[in-house]
Amino acid sequence: MDLSKFKHIYKVKVQFHEVDLLGVCNNAVYLNFFETARLEYMKEIGQYKSMEEVMHDRNFFLIVRNECDYIEPAFYDDELNVYSRIKYVKNSSFGFEHIVEKAKTKKIIAKGGGVIVYIDRASRKSTPLPTDFLDAVNKNEPEVKILRGEK
Repeated sequence: MDLSKFKHIYKVKVQFHEVDLLGVCNNAVYLNFFETARLEYMKEIGQYKSMEEVMHDRNFFLIVRNECDYIEPAFYDDELNVYSRIKYVKNSSFGFEHIVEKAKTKKIIAKGGGVIVYIDRASRKSTPLPTDFLDAVNKNEPEVKILRGEK
């Protein structure tokens, strides 16, 4: 896995409430790591809105798919690096890719991704991604595939 393609890193430490009796990080927690990494990524490229703005905006982003491949467990107190990037952009959706690495060993322990759709609040249907979003993605990751005309 070529981590040089990932410009965003979210650092996290596995907390006590995220593990089972054996100290293993619960599988669902990885989706929380991905969600926080996505939000931090959006902040970094200037696309994060406050909750007040989100609640009153005409359109919003909705996660329609999450996936994770677990390679090796994380344990209580492990420090992890969650690498994130936008893999592709379509007309009204885009895909994220995530890699989780143990900070100490640099071993990749999970891979995942998700699909996010831009939704019109009134119609509850997908709507084209805004130009400022496309410009921000293109500026941050010029190699990203922008597949306009596809949902």
